Amino acid sequence: MPERSAHSMLSKFIGIGSIGFLIDASILTLLVNAGGMGVVKARAISFAFAVTATWYLNRKWTFTVSERASKGSEYARYLAVQTIGAAINLAVYLVVLHIYPVLAGIPVIPLAMGSAVALAFNFIASRYWVFKERLPE
Repeated sequence: MPERSAHSMLSKFIGIGSIGFLIDASILTLLVNAGGMGVVKARAISFAFAVTATWYLNRKWTFTVSERASKGSEYARYLAVQTIGAAINLAVYLVVLHIYPVLAGIPVIPLAMGSAVALAFNFIASRYWVFKERLPE
């Protein structure tokens, strides 16, 4: 049964990540296009909103954390994991483009590869480090 539980958690994690992407993209677009904000500052703000939303949703829906768990330290761990995951995503993207420069014309392929590696890291780190005080499965 643990495999089914892990599969269920991964499916929820991916779904919540998709919600996070929509939040991130929407706020980024709004701040840049309607707010006239620079892309770097807007990206920092949109990332913060997306991370906060996905932390809350994963806490409540994916990992079902004990209410005794420290929300502050848990959020700090989640933010650290998401930041490292974003760096992993970018690093894989750049390495793939370096090894296969022809993919510069199809950047979605290295983007997908970076996203897959970062997703694996984010899920494992979230499951075993961020949300370590889960309720029994």
